[in-house]
Amino acid sequence: MSNQLWLLRHGEAEPHDARPDADRRLTERGEEQARTAGRALAALQLTFQAVYTSPKVRARDTALLACEALGEEPIVTPVLAEDFDVPDARDLLLGVEPDGRILVIGHNPDFAQVVYDLTGGRVDFKKGGVAGVRLDGTGGELIALLRPRELDRIDA
Repeated sequence: MSNQLWLLRHGEAEPHDARPDADRRLTERGEEQARTAGRALAALQLTFQAVYTSPKVRARDTALLACEALGEEPIVTPVLAEDFDVPDARDLLLGVEPDGRILVIGHNPDFAQVVYDLTGGRVDFKKGGVAGVRLDGTGGELIALLRPRELDRIDA
């Protein structure tokens, strides 16, 4: 039995100089990326035992918009704000039923590094993109990497 870790990178956000990093908001495009990601995950009939989000505004808003289609309530967790790593991911998976899955919403480069550390695969993790990793023992297998344009097609 293996759990799944699904990662959703926040949608497109305001420029870095617009406001303090933690307060940067999604652009209109970023809001649509978030809604599309949620609808696409729902269309794939994925269910999650928990949804966790970074407290940064752009990630939290991505989570809220994506969760509208998923019927979930995101849980804000500071561990996703920065320096998120494999031990953090495994901690979030504690208590998840066997073969269960969680969705985490946060940031790069952390997410690309977690995918690499678990699977050995280097990924170009786009804003508004999704990756799914099946965890097995100490490693993992990349089972999905969906860019925003692919999520658009699933949502169509």
